Formats: sequence, structure tokens, C-alpha cells
Amino acid sequence: MNKFCILGGSVATSRRPEDAPMAGWGQYVQEFLGPGYEVKNYARDAMTLRGYYTERFVRLLNSLEPGDFVAIEFGAVEQRINVPLRYHSPREFKEYLKLYAEAIRGEGAIPLVVTPAARCVFDVQGNVVDTHDGYPQYARDAAATAGAALIDLNLLTSRMLQQLGVARARGLFRWEDAGAHPNHPEGIIDSTHFNDLGAREVARLFAEAVRSAPGVGPAVVSPERLVPGDYPAVQAEFTVQNPESALAEQQRVGAPPAVDSPAHGQLVSGRPKFKGTAEPGTTYLLFFTGTGEFAGGTSVNAQGQWTWRRAVTWPAGEHVLQAVGLRGTGVSPVGAVGFLVVDQVAPPQVLGPKEGAWSGPRPRFSGTAAAGVSKVMVLESGRLIAEAPVKDDGTWSVKHPHGWRPGSYLVEFVAVFSALRSDPTALTLKVHGVPEDNWLTLSGRSRETCGAQCEHLPHEPGW
Repeated sequence: MNKFCILGGSVATSRRPEDAPMAGWGQYVQEFLGPGYEVKNYARDAMTLRGYYTERFVRLLNSLEPGDFVAIEFGAVEQRINVPLRYHSPREFKEYLKLYAEAIRGEGAIPLVVTPAARCVFDVQGNVVDTHDGYPQYARDAAATAGAALIDLNLLTSRMLQQLGVARARGLFRWEDAGAHPNHPEGIIDSTHFNDLGAREVARLFAEAVRSAPGVGPAVVSPERLVPGDYPAVQAEFTVQNPESALAEQQRVGAPPAVDSPAHGQLVSGRPKFKGTAEPGTTYLLFFTGTGEFAGGTSVNAQGQWTWRRAVTWPAGEHVLQAVGLRGTGVSPVGAVGFLVVDQVAPPQVLGPKEGAWSGPRPRFSGTAAAGVSKVMVLESGRLIAEAPVKDDGTWSVKHPHGWRPGSYLVEFVAVFSALRSDPTALTLKVHGVPEDNWLTLSGRSRETCGAQCEHLPHEPGW
């Protein structure tokens, strides 16, 4: 029997019953394969291309036999430039994918490069938003360069969500109102990971794509098993009849719902998560924009806690969210919170070193960043080399723990706000010192340079 291996992160990981309502699409692939193939799902939470390559890939390579398949699905966490342990620059991401494909093919197995599944995010026109910062395209490019088959799961799942629309799509995800699931009594909002219904449907789409991929024989997937699952129901917030009547009600009871997060006037990205409380006995909340347009709703648990986020991104600018609680005795007064949505981040300003100025081997980078920016990330030749926290006054500074070799370098600085990143600010750094080929340098090469024990960026592979 041949193996059908799955490599990837948390979206593909097989889940246990106690993890409900979360499920991974990798746990359902076996259902659609032919009798001669057995799934080995090696996907794990927080796994990255770099991490698996150095920690576990050797074991997999030693187990492969001709005719085995290896699906490589990454790109959901490698995009996170604000998390240095996980971030892969576009070049690094593509280089690792090519190394995977070449090594797998070298053992007689068949590599399948898989783009990451789409998230449940829509714009105000109802179109699915690409939240992966170009990494699906990097995977497509790497597959073409390596001559590997491509399973474009990002495209397939984007089409699936577009067909379902805003009213139904979140029914495929680990997205539950407060009090709706015993494992998440305060509610859970997860637009990335699927529930059982969603994971099975993604696995089915994956299997259909595998069946038509070049180099895949007809016995790998059983076409008669490719039966779609149940259609997700319209979410409760989209079934409310005449919700505006609650906003116009003259007779009100109790206290208004409280919004604990975000704070009034806070800067947020286009997908803020709202959390708060309501008086005991409140069963449901209705939300409205500042102009009175119905925005959605959510249930309230027995302790009066609620969590809500709409699947549609908020446009940039000032907004007001109004909340009305529904009780058996009537409707509550209106609670409200104002917030400012930011949909792009200004590049950081670099004050030192000056552009083109000479620096010693330990340059100190410094500058300022826009309001709300939490970090400035520093890259050289596309590799992440440092991060600088932004202080309350908007200033930042960082010095790399190890000296720079003499020469001229292009250094880039990226500001991070929530899930948003800025365009890079470029700096030409000129480092003064003794040339590498000079006797003064060569005569000191008998000593070892810094190794893996050093805690610095970039994160080199650990074996």
C-alpha cells in the first residue's frame, strides 16, 4: 500500500473530539482515496516550512517509497512578519518549497504543492478577500519552477466561500456565538480553521484537484466518493426579521449592553473583534452602524458574555457600533462604542543611520512610526534580521547583536499594525571596516564564528 502524506500547519492537522468544533481537512482525505493508499497526516500546529524541513523531514524522506505522494501545504503562518520564528520572506518561502519538491522526487515519490485555504473574510461588496499577502502566488511560482503538480486549494476554497456568501460561509469554520458550544462558552471567532463540515468539504475539493493533477493515476482517488457534504445553514444573524424596530423602540428595559473591547476611540484594523457583557436574561444582541444600518447579531451566554465580529471588513474611517439587547421583557437601551479603522500603514521613518552614510560594524537603527504601530521589522536581502518595539512616543531603535561585515547593503524597514504591514522603507547602509580578503581579517579565521547557540535573527535552521 502506498502512502499519501500531508505536510502543513494547523488548518490541515487532524483533530480529536475534545478539539471540537475545530477540525482539520487532512483528517478527511482518506475518505476520498482509493483502496491502495493510506493517509499519513504529519501536519501540526504552528509548523512552518523551515521548521519541518530541519526537524522532521529526514524521517519522512527515509520512509518514502516510489509511488508515494506528499502534499505540501504551507503559507498561512509564514506570512506573519511580526512573528520572527514563523516568518518566511517570499524568497525563503519559495526556496524551501523547491527543496521539498526536489528531495521528495529524489526518493521516487510525487510532490504536490498546495496553496493555503482561504479565510472567511469578505469585503463590503461581498467578495472573498485574500488575506495571505501573496503567499498563494509564491507557492504557484515555486511549483512551476520545481516542475511539481499544483493543488490550488486557495483558489478552490475562495470559490466555495464566494458561492456560499456572507450569510452561510462562517458555518464551515470554528466560529461560534457565546453559549453555542460547550468548549467555548464565551464564543469563538476563528476565520482560519474549519469545523467538521468545512474540513470535509475542503478535503473533498482537495481530492478532486488531486484526481485531475498531472502525474496522478486514476486509482489514487475514488470518484464515486466525491459527494458534497451538507450545505451550511444561513447564520442566525441573517435571519432576524425587521431588526431596525429594536433600534427605534421607545419603551426600553434594563441597562444597555457594554462593549469592553475595543476601547472607545481605539485604532483597529478592518476586522475588529468586539467583546462585552449584557444584563442577565439577555438572550441576543443586535448590532447597528452609526447610521442605523443592521450589521449583525450574536447570542449571549448565561453569564451575560458575548463575542462578535462580522465577516465583512469595515472600511477605513471613523465608525460607531450600536448594540441593543433582546430580553423576554423587552429591548434594552442602546449601547455604543466608537472606533477608527485603519486599512493601511505608513512606512516607518528611518532617522539613523542617514542614507548612504558610513557606519561602523555595529550600526544602531532608529526612527519613528505612525500611531498604533507596535513593531518595526528589519530585513536585509529579504531576510528578517531584527525587530524593534515601538515606544509610546512613536520612536523605535535596534542594534543587531552581531557586527556587520564591511560593504554596502540594502536594509528595509516594515511597520506592523495588527495584521497590517507597511510598504518597506529602504536604506543603503555602508559599513566601514577591514575588507574580508585582507590579511588582517584572514589571520583571525582560526576561531569559530557564532553558532546556533546565539539568540538572534535571522532564525537559522536548527538540526
